[in-house]
Amino acid sequence: MTAPFGDRSQPGSHLSRWLALGCRSLTQVRLVKFNIMESPIQPIQSPIQKILFGSPGTGKSWRIKDEIIPGLGIDESINPENVIRTVFHPEYTYGDFMGKLMPLTTKEKKVEYSFYEGHFLKALAQAYKNILSSQPGEKIKNVALVIDEINRGNSSAIFGTVFQLLDRDKNGWSDYGINLSEVELRSIVSLIGFVISGTDGDFPTYKYEGKGYAHTLEKHQDIFSKLNIKIKSDKIIGSCIRIPPNLSILGTMNTSDNSIYFMDSAFKRRWDWEFVNWDDSKPPAAEYGELDETQWKTLIKNLNEFIKKNHKLIRGIEDKQIGYYFIKTPVSADKIQNKLMFFLWDSVFNRDKQPLVKLLGVETDQLVTFGDFTKLHNQFIEKINAGEWRTKP
Repeated sequence: MTAPFGDRSQPGSHLSRWLALGCRSLTQVRLVKFNIMESPIQPIQSPIQKILFGSPGTGKSWRIKDEIIPGLGIDESINPENVIRTVFHPEYTYGDFMGKLMPLTTKEKKVEYSFYEGHFLKALAQAYKNILSSQPGEKIKNVALVIDEINRGNSSAIFGTVFQLLDRDKNGWSDYGINLSEVELRSIVSLIGFVISGTDGDFPTYKYEGKGYAHTLEKHQDIFSKLNIKIKSDKIIGSCIRIPPNLSILGTMNTSDNSIYFMDSAFKRRWDWEFVNWDDSKPPAAEYGELDETQWKTLIKNLNEFIKKNHKLIRGIEDKQIGYYFIKTPVSADKIQNKLMFFLWDSVFNRDKQPLVKLLGVETDQLVTFGDFTKLHNQFIEKINAGEWRTKP
């Protein structure tokens, strides 16, 4: 393991540079220390929507906390509100994720209901709030929603309509929007800084951050327009609630637990995936490079023919075919290894790995884990495209 300050025996090491500063003031030493330390992690410009998966204890949560979140430019010690964490479990519901009404008994022994925003609604509101509080030319602060053990809950039921928001366009906004119930809208309006001040006819009036004149929500359209939200008569027009580009969603999943709750193919497709091997080893460098649209379509055509040829060993063949938009072009080697190959391993050939064993020309005990499969990604791409499997029994 490399020492914190490099090789202490070398004249140019960090330590020797520190020792050479003995006659300087403490302030000067601090300045030099700052200059010679490694540069911080560079901020990530586009949103991340990724599930880290692997065996238990491989450091998936650590990687999110110590590498990915700092890479988003989030310093939890300064802005803890920009990281919202939750853990899925069998009793976790859409209400826990989005928000729900909860009964509360008052001192007068009366039961009142209050709306408690869920983890997703908190994260969405915080991302909206950061957009509104940013100044022209200033980088908008990122927000991370972290979901540990994402497959220990019924993800389809938990996400509900939020599932529609997971497709992102090239600018990072959701491709498609959803609507909110009135109580969800009131909650998010409050979370982003609006305070009820009075009424105007049948509608409540609000001040934004307690400043200026009180208006109905419709008359605050200039503020909502920054979030691509349209308001009329104190209601959202159409399905215009979308995840903004400064909100990343990160999940972890133990591959040994992936049968606790089934994740359907449509849900899986909307995420990037990252495999974390038990020994932290990485697959060899890709020999095929980044695939353009033509190369990707050729690969998918060949791959679907390979899947169809082995239909007797695959349950539900129609759902196991792969569409051209499974990964958006250009297609990186990282997405082929983590997203495409994991789908084949976990969903297509999950019952019988023999088609992959024969394709790759290896022994059965050489293809036992997904980690084994990823290390053969170059051979996999080469052999699928070569098409020799078409003539083999």
